[in-house]
Amino acid sequence: MKENLVRLQKYMADNGIASRRKSEEMIEAGMVKVNGRVANIGDKVNPKKDKVVVRGRKITAGSKTKKYYIMLHKPRGYVTTMSDEKGRKCVAELVKDIPVRVYPVGRLDRESEGLLLMTNDGDFANKVTHPSKHVYKVYRVTVRPSINDEQLEKMSSGMMIDGKKTAPAEVRVVTREEGRCVLEIVLREGRNRQIRKMCEQLNLEVPRLKRIAIGQVKLGGLKAGAWRELTKEEVHRLQASANTTEVDYY
Repeated sequence: MKENLVRLQKYMADNGIASRRKSEEMIEAGMVKVNGRVANIGDKVNPKKDKVVVRGRKITAGSKTKKYYIMLHKPRGYVTTMSDEKGRKCVAELVKDIPVRVYPVGRLDRESEGLLLMTNDGDFANKVTHPSKHVYKVYRVTVRPSINDEQLEKMSSGMMIDGKKTAPAEVRVVTREEGRCVLEIVLREGRNRQIRKMCEQLNLEVPRLKRIAIGQVKLGGLKAGAWRELTKEEVHRLQASANTTEVDYY
């Protein structure tokens, strides 16, 4: 009978070590050993037989660790990592009271704020962040000085960022005052600092960028620096968002 082998990064994610993408980075960095040997990308393991050690800690297969699905209101000034070699404030500091290790689902840059999901469920994280799923995200963005129709059209139809055109975005003006404008932007892809780079090309300053929703799950009135567990309904909504391209937010 053929052995029940699984990819090492999936095995790590399934046991709450990190997301699949982050697990791959840990494997590439030489942090993972299988049966005493430093692992490589592409390795597979037998959960019932193989000994997997991450940073000196043995993974216990099939543990009954509770799955946590967290909504964190990330404040400005925090990096979306669990540790930082430069000594910057990390989101890990805000979820110390959670009894298991959770990790970020996607990212928000240091100067951005708002809704950040965190979990110890690797399959869930992979489903929500995988580019093919196009789970939409909603941002409230303040720009200066203001924005004209030509700039709105460019942002909506797609722009060349780092040599690749962005997917179309939904952009609407929330408020417009002299010297500033507040936009609501819906994105279906997770390019690094995408909104900031688009605005930079359009000669727009971004003094504030806040993520207010992921799929149908909204940040609401959660205070900056606080977190709460997602409801079962919210988890189901996010999983459903990974299977549809429709926006059901407004």
